[in-house]
Parts: sequence; structure tokens; C-alpha cells
Amino acid sequence: MEKQYFGTDGIRGKVGSGVINPEFILKLGWAVGRVFSHLAIDSNTVPKIIIGKDTRISGYMFESALEAGLVAAGVNVALIGPMPTPAIAYLTRTFHCTAGIVISASHNPYYDNGIKFFSAEGKKLPDQIELAIEHELSLTMDTVDSANLGKVTRIEDAAGRYIEYCKSTVPNEFKLLGKKIVVDCANGATYYVAPMVLRELGAEVIELGTKPDGLNINQGLGSTEPEALARAVLDEQADMGVAFDGDGDRLLFIDGDGQAIDGDALLYIIAMDQLRTKGHCSGVAGTLMTNLGLELALKKHDIPFARAKVGDRYVSELMQQNGWSLGGESSGHVICSDVASTGDGLVAALKVFFAIIGSGQSLQALLSDLTMCPQVMINVRCEKTVDVNQDPAIIAAVADVEQQLGDCGRVLLRPSGTEPLIRVMVEGQDKQLVGQLTQQLADQVQAIVT
Repeated sequence: MEKQYFGTDGIRGKVGSGVINPEFILKLGWAVGRVFSHLAIDSNTVPKIIIGKDTRISGYMFESALEAGLVAAGVNVALIGPMPTPAIAYLTRTFHCTAGIVISASHNPYYDNGIKFFSAEGKKLPDQIELAIEHELSLTMDTVDSANLGKVTRIEDAAGRYIEYCKSTVPNEFKLLGKKIVVDCANGATYYVAPMVLRELGAEVIELGTKPDGLNINQGLGSTEPEALARAVLDEQADMGVAFDGDGDRLLFIDGDGQAIDGDALLYIIAMDQLRTKGHCSGVAGTLMTNLGLELALKKHDIPFARAKVGDRYVSELMQQNGWSLGGESSGHVICSDVASTGDGLVAALKVFFAIIGSGQSLQALLSDLTMCPQVMINVRCEKTVDVNQDPAIIAAVADVEQQLGDCGRVLLRPSGTEPLIRVMVEGQDKQLVGQLTQQLADQVQAIVT
């Protein structure tokens, strides 16, 4: 069955339009409560669902709507307030909850919001559960008997628990003493926990984006806009910088020279550190967007590599199928399944810091053997729905670009799962040619979808 509401990462959109409104979110909470009540071991087991959010202003509204819907379905609710998405995954497991809910639109502007879900194991919900929720949404909402209404509690020590968990993912003796690190939290969900973790490990921390006001999340800061972080690293003469996105499941590093280091490079650093510390790396899962340079570099060290569809849930599935513990995306989703059930920006950052301290090398030195292929991506905004794999004009345009690249590159067109965009990507060895061909193809696609 086709899903009507769920995309690649929950349900997302502009606040007040489509389904991202209080009425729908109220019923969504009720539908989720109904599904997990049906899945309960017995009729006496009351599901408990944890709710966290990022710092955008609409989170208060949707938190209340979800809470009311879940309670109406007879489900108990635990509220934790603003916390990173991976923290909700962790706390869902730690408190033995039935599921976890995150109110966040990740790296999107404040006027967007969305709802993401985790299973009791802290993993993305399988398709069958999402379809079951959508079925319940088609029914008329009712309310359980008053004696069976859910109860609501607030978890006061959620931040402390998550901070201790993050520190537990590196050895007890690991310290960041003597390191000056700029931390950009995008005025999002990591604004408190990320600086705290690094300070407790001994780093000198310079903060950016740690004063959220509900409207400034991802505004000129964070992993998708690293320019301010790069300037701060240079101005402060810091050893490095790390940026998270609004909900804390993505990250990006800036080295001491102000150069950005994306998710592909971070995967390489962690994989090579596994070779250093364990003698092997079982394999790395990437996506269709992963730079060819990473694949070639891993091959030199006999480290298996495979590509999944874009989306951290697909990366996680591929990792599980292959028995691998490392995977991620160029965008900065990095999954270290030996310590975390989902992509966690702060945990991945600690893995990178551990590689730096353990090897005694700088970020630049750790990446000296990694040569990335020039890769250019242009987002084309769509005004109408077009199947990029079926449209004859788009197919012809792609074929023309592939012919010009020959055997030295690749082309990828991918509709965004969260925004009305087609991502046009070209990769090859000649940077100038890649840039020209990407713009050429993007212009042709733009003409077709407008």
C-alpha cells in the first residue's frame, strides 16, 4: 500500500498547512495510541510513549495536541521537553517505553515542523506500523472511558541521563584536555547537552547557536550552514569546530584551517580508527549520494562498502542486513550501531574526537589518504509532480550528461522525501565539467517541473 502521510522520516511540512496543524496532530496522537494499544501484550498492559521536541516555537502546540490524542486513546505519556532526536531514541529504550515521538523538522526553518517516531528498540518504525497508523487516521476519533484515560508525567532528569550515556560511548580514560573546540548547536535541540558533554570531557568550548528563542533554529547556523562556524574556528584559533543540525542527528566538522568535513569524510575517519583500535572494520554502509572517493579509499583497505537508498532508515537496514556497525550519509547522519540505535550527531562527534586523540593526529592528517571526487548538487524546486525515472525529457537529459561524463562519473536525480525538491547531482573527476553539467541538467529539469 502507498503511504498517504508518512515520508522517509515521519510526517513533515509547513506549520498550519497540509496536515501540520493541531487538529491533525491531535488525531495522529490518537491513531498512534490505538495502534500501540492493539500491539500490547495483553489488555492490562498500558502503553507508555515518550515525547521530545526541538526548540521551534510550534513544538509547544504540537506537544499538547499529541499528548491529548494519546491520552484519549488510553496511553500513558512521558514528556521530556527539548532534546536531540537521538536522545529520544535512547530514552525510549532506557525507560522501557512502547514508542518514542519527536516533534521536529530537523534542519528545516522554524516555520516547518514534523513528527518522527521510534520503536521500543529506539529504531525507526517499520512500514507496517506506519500503514497501521494511517489506517486508524481514516477512522472516526473517539475517547476511551474516563477510568481508562492515559496519564501524563514529566521526566526531569532526561538531559543528565543522555549526557552520561554520550560520555559512556567512549572509554573512561578519554579526555579532551587542551583542545579548544567551537560548538555550533544551530539554536536547536543540542543547545544544552552538546557543550556540557564536551566541557565535562575537559575541552575548552566556544559556543555558537546555544540561545534558542523558538524562531532562530537553523538560522544561519548549524550543519547545513557552516560558514559562521568556519569563521569562528579561525577567529578563535580553535583546534576544530563541530556543528549539529536543529534536532541533533546530523553533524559536520570544521578543521583548524576552516575547511568543512562532511559525513563521508567522518565515516572514513571512524572506519580507519576501527582498523587502528580493533584491527578490522566489518564494513561501511553509504547511500546513492555517498562520494565515490570514500568507496575507493575504503577499498584500498579491504573494507566492504555498499549503497542504500537515501535516508538513514535505509542505511540502518543495510547495516543490519550485512552485520555492519558503521554507516551514514554525506549530509552528516552517522550511525554507530555498536553504541547507538540511530544516527546520533553527538555520539558520532565523540567517535571522531576519539580518533583524533587516540591517533595523535589532526583532522587534516587523518584525511590525508582520502581524495574526494568533485560532486555538485543543485536543488530544483518543483511546482508539479514528475516521476524522474519515467519522464522521457528528463531521461534524455540525464543520458546526454552521462555521455559527456563517460566512465569517469555518475548522475543521480532524487526527489526529496521531506520537501518539494528534486536533487540533481553530478559526480566526476573534472571539477569544472561537473559544475557545468550539473547546472545544465538542473536547468533542463527546472523547465520540465515548472
